[in-house]
Amino acid sequence: MPLDSPSLDEGALDLLFRAARTQNAWTDRAVSDETLRALYDLLRMGPTSANCSPARFLFLRSREAKERLRPALSAGNTEKTMAAPVTVIVAYDPRFFDLLPRLFPHADARAWFAGNEALAQETAFRNGTLQGGYLILAARALGLDCGPMSGFDKAKVDAEFLAVWGWKSNFLINLGHGDSSGLFARSPRLDFDEACQLL
Repeated sequence: MPLDSPSLDEGALDLLFRAARTQNAWTDRAVSDETLRALYDLLRMGPTSANCSPARFLFLRSREAKERLRPALSAGNTEKTMAAPVTVIVAYDPRFFDLLPRLFPHADARAWFAGNEALAQETAFRNGTLQGGYLILAARALGLDCGPMSGFDKAKVDAEFLAVWGWKSNFLINLGHGDSSGLFARSPRLDFDEACQLL
């Protein structure tokens, strides 16, 4: 009889989910390049359809980079973003399928998307969003706090940061070590019976 798959202990579940919070204020503790590389090495292992891996990540760390982002931020997101040690632009590559011969060599997966812009867009956005979620969990696993956000001008971000590659922005994540004084009270969540059906 096979053994059950291993599972995380209660402390790890708290770290990833139950005690983790969306941060709005930050300490000045830096996040190293090595930590950001370790973060990516974890998140890239999360599943995407046909291993398409469309997400692209810009880690804005310098004051200069943050100032380039400032004009695109909504008023409510500006101060906390400028204070965060790192802000990640979670983006996706609409031409992700050009890499499928390497990423998914089992079939001619590139042909599934080349010439089908609607399918490519849907696949890139869905799977890029998944990878942004993996980034949040990987960051928490490495002891970082996160503040994921909408509330920015996509067109401005795309023009300022992403146009050179043809990538498109999805959402932003502030990263660092949170200052708990900036936390709101925990908002309620839906109960199982409100959000789920057993069929």
